Amino acid sequence: MTYTFSSARRTARMSLVLAAAAAGLAIAGCATEPKPVAPLVVPPQAPPPPPVTLSNHVVEAASEYRAYIQKVTKITPSFQTGPQIEESLAVGEAYEAQQLSRGVIAYGAVVALQDPTFVAGVRTFAVDPDGRKAMAAKIIADPNYVAALPGAPNAAGLVIATLGADASKVRGAGELVKQFAYDVQHQAWSKKTITDPLGRLARAKSASNAAMTPAPEDMAALQSAATGSSSGSGIAPKALLVSGTAVPGPYTPVVARALAIAALAALGEGGDDEAPQLDALMTETTGGFCLNMSKLNLYQCLAVAKPWYEDVFCLGQHVLIDTGQCISKEVGAAPAGQVASTPETSGKAPAPGAQR
Repeated sequence: MTYTFSSARRTARMSLVLAAAAAGLAIAGCATEPKPVAPLVVPPQAPPPPPVTLSNHVVEAASEYRAYIQKVTKITPSFQTGPQIEESLAVGEAYEAQQLSRGVIAYGAVVALQDPTFVAGVRTFAVDPDGRKAMAAKIIADPNYVAALPGAPNAAGLVIATLGADASKVRGAGELVKQFAYDVQHQAWSKKTITDPLGRLARAKSASNAAMTPAPEDMAALQSAATGSSSGSGIAPKALLVSGTAVPGPYTPVVARALAIAALAALGEGGDDEAPQLDALMTETTGGFCLNMSKLNLYQCLAVAKPWYEDVFCLGQHVLIDTGQCISKEVGAAPAGQVASTPETSGKAPAPGAQR
């Protein structure tokens, strides 16, 4: 074959095109990997940064979340009467979906502030007023920016492990209650017709729209855990018993927003004066949608339930299991395992409407 000048030129042109394409792919690949932000070197003569501050709005939401988790994880399948089931339903259904979703983020922020590496790394940017404001603006504009901050994987690991454990406890309680819906069918009282089903459904909807209230003593404990003593380094003490391993980003929107609020608090930019921007960071539609869907499924379940054991199923599946699953998805935690059915109940389905 004769190798002409024109073919050589075409070959050279093709080589340039391929080289340019390869360079473009390399640049695009690098753009998807956020570069870690190095902490500033703080000179010895630098003035102390402002104290760690966290708005009461955030602390209230965190307290509301924690109070709910503590209540529902105490629900046990020890029912002997229909009214006892209704009492547990009243406890479990008493949350508004968006409010609980905000509480997940808020409590995650308090948990993130328990990591001294993360707090110390963020606070190196708090010494210079202009640098502090610039860093806060970047975080508010894009909560995912916190993934590049020093110590973020450690703080994220605490958030994911702690909230994931909460989700597992709620779902675990639900699995036990759901299993009881099978087992209790051997007892005559559980087969009796539910009294006042319409009133029960109305109460569930009312409780789902009522605002949760924090406990003052719990708020004080969480505020202390979040900010601690602002003297010296300003690093909050490990007041909450939390543990976890470092988790690199990217993170779910809920975890990213929790870290963002914690970073603003560590910068001294998370106080009551900054409440509007913190409230915006606590609003994440995905988690609220999941929790809202679980409520709709609960209403449907209660609307068709006839005997008491079907109410037990509604409580176990749509109040506890569904809620636990939503929290687990919000933080990207591995879902908890299910409780296996016993041989004598496998194949039976106490779902409302299935058996009469």
